[in-house]
Amino acid sequence: MSRPPLNPSDSPENSNEDSAASTGDGQAGPGNGGAGDQPVRPGGIVVIAAIVALEAAALLLAAGWYGWQLVTGAPVLSFWGAVFTLALLLALSTWLFAVARFLLRGYRWPRAGALVAQLLVLTIGFPTATGGYAAAGAAMLVPAAAAIVLLFDKRVVAYTSRVGDAPPAL
Repeated sequence: MSRPPLNPSDSPENSNEDSAASTGDGQAGPGNGGAGDQPVRPGGIVVIAAIVALEAAALLLAAGWYGWQLVTGAPVLSFWGAVFTLALLLALSTWLFAVARFLLRGYRWPRAGALVAQLLVLTIGFPTATGGYAAAGAAMLVPAAAAIVLLFDKRVVAYTSRVGDAPPAL
């Protein structure tokens, strides 16, 4: 599958030959060093995306447990309040999965989303750790702190400086 040339005056054949020649492996494509390709994905971005995806999976598990408790008749003060809480858990989990996915793709906007999510985790993890649940607090604090530090790494910032592409033509 070929990519369109960056400069409209370049023909697609020349663009593919240039990028294939620069890689030395005869393959053109993202990450192979062709003209206009974004930088190689740094390891920090993979770590951040994994942390965010694991947090999203934890929220999804919490939503499943919460929904199961709601269906099996656990007592609640307000049924619709519980349904709203379940919807919030599902929405936040979906949002975090999207943040992880688009971080890996190199978009700019998920950096802010990941930072906000990690700050929220810190605000829950610190009282948890100091309130007698040190292991649970550390399980929240350490990955969140690592993700925050990696979000400001220059390679991660350079990789995630991509803006949205034009919509596909068909």
